[in-house]
This record gives sequence, structure tokens and C-alpha cells, in this order.
Amino acid sequence: GCLTEWDGVSCWSAVPVGESRAVACPDILHVFKKSKALIRRNCTESGWSFPSPPYYNACELEAIGSNNDTEAKASYFVTMKVLYTCGYSTSLAALFLAIGIFSCFRKLHCTRNSIHIHFFCSFILRGAAVFIKDAVLFSDESIDHCTMSTVNCKAAIAFFQYSVLANFYWLLVEGMYLQTLLLLTFTSDKKYIWWYILIGWGVPMLTVCVWVVTRLQYDDHGCWDDYTSPYWWVIKAPILLAVFVNFLIFLNVTRMLAQKIRSPDISKNYKQQYMRLTKSTLLLIPLFGVHYVVFALFPEHIGVDARLYFELVLGSYQ
Repeated sequence: GCLTEWDGVSCWSAVPVGESRAVACPDILHVFKKSKALIRRNCTESGWSFPSPPYYNACELEAIGSNNDTEAKASYFVTMKVLYTCGYSTSLAALFLAIGIFSCFRKLHCTRNSIHIHFFCSFILRGAAVFIKDAVLFSDESIDHCTMSTVNCKAAIAFFQYSVLANFYWLLVEGMYLQTLLLLTFTSDKKYIWWYILIGWGVPMLTVCVWVVTRLQYDDHGCWDDYTSPYWWVIKAPILLAVFVNFLIFLNVTRMLAQKIRSPDISKNYKQQYMRLTKSTLLLIPLFGVHYVVFALFPEHIGVDARLYFELVLGSYQ
């Protein structure tokens, strides 16, 4: 019969001679023009027939050739890449400097700053993972993305998913620690540090291991960078959990600070101190990743432009 083939636009799965296969217009073309038409190819004795109707007819691409939509979209994605590359580069420089400052001065050695250092390391991993993923997946435009399934690209994606998970869970640890400070004023916080490390690094490692085993066992296709696979929820569900727990912590911290400010038993100096804490807490909204709640429950194809801006541009400068 006809073997699996990548024609430069779509992937055609193998079929016996005499049968045909139909595919919809690729998702990437839906960015420019919506179309529900099907493209069909027959398997003959001499191999695959030509696509019928041709892509440019079925996917209604004639209008695109006569205007600048394609160029505008290409320019938009190039601009996005430049912005997040600059963002992650700037962030990496600032993060290494911050870790150096916390490490060099002994007066800054405390539980709070130890958590900050772990948090900064998760951001460093995330930035490095983005650059590694770009280098592995998009270094060669002639790569057959239908059959590409190398160990390098899978390892790059797995490392990227781990770094993203670790980043979200250290965001959660920062929120948990702030709440602990307000709730347990006279309790030593040093005994909690190993629990924080276990949550920040251990939970993401366990999650990624489960995801890798699941993909190897049930869905070992491509480079594992598809978000349409049902097994993507092995990664997405823990991220959503961390974001929403952090959001609840943020609301609870704001509530506790408001109660302390309103309390008649607290002196004016303490009220000023709590007012400063309240202002600081409001600035922690982006730190806690609360802005990710906006897109947390939407499908991956909804609000792509806004999602890209939030997750790539704002995320890179976070």
C-alpha cells in the first residue's frame, strides 16, 4: 500500500492500495482562514495521488496571496520570538545577579531568602529550557515534523515541562510561606524548608516521570510537543491546581491583612506596617501567577494571540 507520508502540509497515514484518506485543512492554516473543507488522496498502484482539491482551493488561500495577511502573521510571530528572547535573556542576567547577592552576604542567609533562591533557580531553568527547546525543535526548517520523533527532542520537551512545573510550584511555595508568616508568627520556619523543597522540586519531578512513562506507553508519537493529546492533562492538571491554590492563598492573605488593619486593638505603628504589607501583597499578583487564571480553563486554541502575549512575553520578563 501507501506508506505514511508528510507532503509538507499534512501527515497522511498509511493505507492499502485502492483506499483513500481525507484530512481537514491543517490548524496552522486556520490562523489565516477558517475552512471545513476536506482534502482527499487515493492510494494507487503507483503511490499517493495528488491532493484533491488542492490545498489553495480547499483551504481558501487565494485571498491570502493577494494581501499581506501571511506576512503580517509571520512578522507577528518573529516579533514575539524577539520579545521573549530578550525577556528571558534579561531575566537570566538579573536572576544570576540576585542569587549572587543572596549568596555572598551572610546577613541575607535566612529561610525566606533560601526560598527566593530556589524560586530564582526555577526561573533560570525555565529560561534555559525555552532556549534549548527552540534550538532542538526549530533549528532546521526542512525537518519532517510528521515523523520527527528523536530522543533529543523528547528530552528537550520533558525538560521544558519539568522547568515549567517547578516554576509554578515554587510560586506556590512563595505563597504558602507568606501565609505561614502571617498565621504562625512565633513558630520557627526552618523546620518547614524541607517540605517546601519537596513540594517545589519533588512534585514536578514525579509528575513529569508519570507523563513520560504514559507517553512512552500509550502515545509515543512525534516529539511530544502536541497539546491536543489527552495525556497533556497529566501536566496541565497539576499546573491548574498550583495556580488556583495560589489564588486562594492570595485572597486569604489579603483578607488577613485587612482584618489586622481594621482591628481596634492594634496600634498605629502596627497598622502602618500592615498597610505596607497590604501594598506589597497587591504587587504579588504577578508573582503568584494569578494572571494565568485568565486562560487556565480555556481550551488551547482560544485567544491564541492574547495567550502568547501573557505566557511568552509577560512570562519571560516576570
